[in-house]
Formats: sequence, structure tokens, C-alpha cells
Amino acid sequence: MRFSELKKASLVGAFFVSVFFSLQAAALCSVSEPLSRVKVAAVIDGDTLRLVDGRSVRLIGLNATEMGRNGHSAEPFAEAARNRLQSLVSANDGYVALRPGQQSKDHYGRVLAHAFDEHGENLEALMLAEGLGFFVAIAPNLSLAECHQAAERQARSAGRGVWRRPPIIAAERVLRGGFAIVRARVERVDTNRGGVWLELGGSLAVQIPREAVAAFDGALVGLAGKHIEVRGWIIDRKGRGDLSRRARWLLKISHPSMLAPLL
Repeated sequence: MRFSELKKASLVGAFFVSVFFSLQAAALCSVSEPLSRVKVAAVIDGDTLRLVDGRSVRLIGLNATEMGRNGHSAEPFAEAARNRLQSLVSANDGYVALRPGQQSKDHYGRVLAHAFDEHGENLEALMLAEGLGFFVAIAPNLSLAECHQAAERQARSAGRGVWRRPPIIAAERVLRGGFAIVRARVERVDTNRGGVWLELGGSLAVQIPREAVAAFDGALVGLAGKHIEVRGWIIDRKGRGDLSRRARWLLKISHPSMLAPLL
């Protein structure tokens, strides 16, 4: 077999392997109960839909990279994620079935929901298995968190999509707000009325709100001095009061799957 034919065969094989794992992940998160189908007017990005009735839907459990806006370039795989979500919607004649989360809207007024195709397969799981976004778990919308995490694990172990060059940063390199995956050493663990606080290097703190601490079931014990990987949305607290005794950067998490000790 010539090199060009071998290369082509390799690419075709990789494609079918990717599809296989994507379908496997979707099956893990499939739904059997009847859901109402809604018509999609537009795919905004890799994790947001606009329906014909004017509502915007933010998909639960998936955080796609950002599209280019306001003069900023698109982040890696942002356009690929939007195109893939568009293809999944188009394959279902422009319809999706929605299952709203326990918290049904976010602070922007968008509907928070899981989306499924006509076969009951979960679209977020498909995207995660192909490496076209990051797994996120935010209480109380946790019904598919375990299978979504498993879907991402497939993509991560295979180095697909966003995991080809994992966007993981050290706490000392946090210079702006937004979604991030951070690796750091836990310098100190504190507890107060606000919950449990993990003080990391580089003026970054992780907060587990008091109402979420029980879900961690002992996972926070003995973390001082250990290295962790934590993900979520970083908030810049500059200008929000005296920072002399507080870390400038804050990352809140409400589910243990967003934090992993490192060996």
C-alpha cells in the first residue's frame, strides 16, 4: 500500500474510532422517557442554541471554547464545536428534545437543559467524547454529571480536540477571569461561614460554598500541601473591597468532579 493510501486509511480509521466512542458516550447518557421536541432557529456556539420561540438554551454539563467576539479571535476548536453541534441538530431536521435542569434558568435568563436527538442520545455527551468542550458540573444540575465526566475522559485519554494541547495553567499564571483548568499546590485550607476555602499559589482561592460541602464527602480532608487540578470560572475580585487579606482571583465549585487530587 502506498503512503498516501496508508495515510488515507489511517484517517478513515481514526474517524470511525472517534464516532464509535462518541456513540458509546451518548449511550451512557441516553434518555428513555418521552420529551417534547423543539425547533432550533440557530446554533450560537458549541454549547448554546436559540429556539424559534426566541428562547436561548445553554446546554448543561458542557463548556465549549469561546467564539471570536469584539475583536478577539476564536479560541481553539470553538468553530469546530459550533459546526459539530449544528450538524447534530441538522441531522434531526432542526429539532432537539430538551430536559430542563433542576435549576431551569441561569442569571442571563437562558434555559438550562440537556439536549437529545430523536434516538434519545445526549448531544453534550457526543460533544465531550469528541473533545469539543470541557465537562462541567454545577449544582443542582447534576443528573448526567457522572456520564458526562466519563465521556470527557474518553476524549482526554485519546488526546482528541481540546485535549490535543490541554489548556491547563498553573495558579501563578492566572491573569484573567473566565473558564480555566488550574493545577496548583494547596497552601492552606480554611473554613468559615462561607464554606471551605482552598488557598492556592498566585493569589488564587477556591471556594466550596457551605451548602455544597457535604457533597464532597471527605474529599477535602488532608488537601493542605497536596497538588490538585481544579476547573471552573475564575472571578476577578479586584475593586470589590479590600484585597489585603483576600486572594484576588476566586474560583467557586459546587461538585467534587470539578476537583481532582494529583498523584
